[in-house]
Amino acid sequence: MRPPHFSLFILSLAVGLSACSPSKEANAPSGGKKAVAVPVVAANVEQKEVPVQLISQGTVRAKSTVAVKPRVTGQIAKVLFQEGQDVKAGDILVEIDPAPFEVVLAQAKARLAQAKTQADIAKKQADRYTNLVTSGGVSREEVDNLKSTADAAASNTEAAAASVKEAELQLSYCTVRSPISGRAGRRAVDAGNVIKADESDLVVVNQLRPIEVIFSVPEQNFTDIQHYMSKGELKVSIKPSGIVAREITGALSFVDNAIKTATGTLEVKATMANEDLILWPGQYGEIALTLTSEPNAIVIPAPAIQTGQNGQYVFVIKDDHTVELRAVELKRTVGSLAIIRKGLKPGEQVVIDGQLRLVSGSKVEIKPPVGSVSEEDVAQSSPPKA
Repeated sequence: MRPPHFSLFILSLAVGLSACSPSKEANAPSGGKKAVAVPVVAANVEQKEVPVQLISQGTVRAKSTVAVKPRVTGQIAKVLFQEGQDVKAGDILVEIDPAPFEVVLAQAKARLAQAKTQADIAKKQADRYTNLVTSGGVSREEVDNLKSTADAAASNTEAAAASVKEAELQLSYCTVRSPISGRAGRRAVDAGNVIKADESDLVVVNQLRPIEVIFSVPEQNFTDIQHYMSKGELKVSIKPSGIVAREITGALSFVDNAIKTATGTLEVKATMANEDLILWPGQYGEIALTLTSEPNAIVIPAPAIQTGQNGQYVFVIKDDHTVELRAVELKRTVGSLAIIRKGLKPGEQVVIDGQLRLVSGSKVEIKPPVGSVSEEDVAQSSPPKA
């Protein structure tokens, strides 16, 4: 018979071994646990028509720029425009004191009247003596001299009349008008200033409606531009610096007649209506010259494209919400879109944000883009029903 303390020892050992042995759950492999889904933002692969464009940087320039100068020397009597004012062609900008020119005009008119009187007297005298030649009262030589005097007086009348026109023209120059419609710049003179003809600047007027955009394209695109220009007007758009969300459109209006050998570029120009004055001379922006369009192109957002050791790829979301790493061939980009030559089909979904945590086969959970409102957010923000 075993002693009681021996039985108690066996029972304690059995309880200890039972407590130390692992359970079935603890022995379950870690791979049996449910995988955590990676939150990502996705976009559909689309097939649509996209433009074929040349992208460049350009500068806005006024359609016309005129530095207004006086045509006569004199003292400014009035300045009739405000700095930054819109003016129309023919609007009066400055008035120069007309008094000295009015005096010159009056003198010219007086000389004209005197010349006309002298010419009239000379003509009458020549006619009278011509009638006396047949009677022998005067010699032929005297008549010829009188006719010469009458002709000279007539010439003096014409010269005097020209002097009157010149004086009237000089007087008209006392009223300085805008030669174009546009925006007046900084005023360079004030009333009372004495200005000199064809030297002193009064104001610079820039034509802003329409306006021009100057940019350059590589010489290898010259043939394409010529080809598509022959088929019709080419569209040009600009995104001004500081106004990325706004795009202003116009038409190609000029292609330079020579390629710049130093840079290998061709200067071109577009004209834009600019009715709302979004564009301003000297402004920079991104230019897109649309040559044609490509139908049925495979398009995805450009952020979906990733670059690895073997080239470019995307993560495609499969029906079971896992991802597949798939190599793609990028054709070109248009703004924020990537045009795919090979590797994707319309209707598939690709990851556009969250790729850093993904490998092929990862489970994903599709989230709305940052800043968008999901259906769950709308439901939570809705007031409770009564």
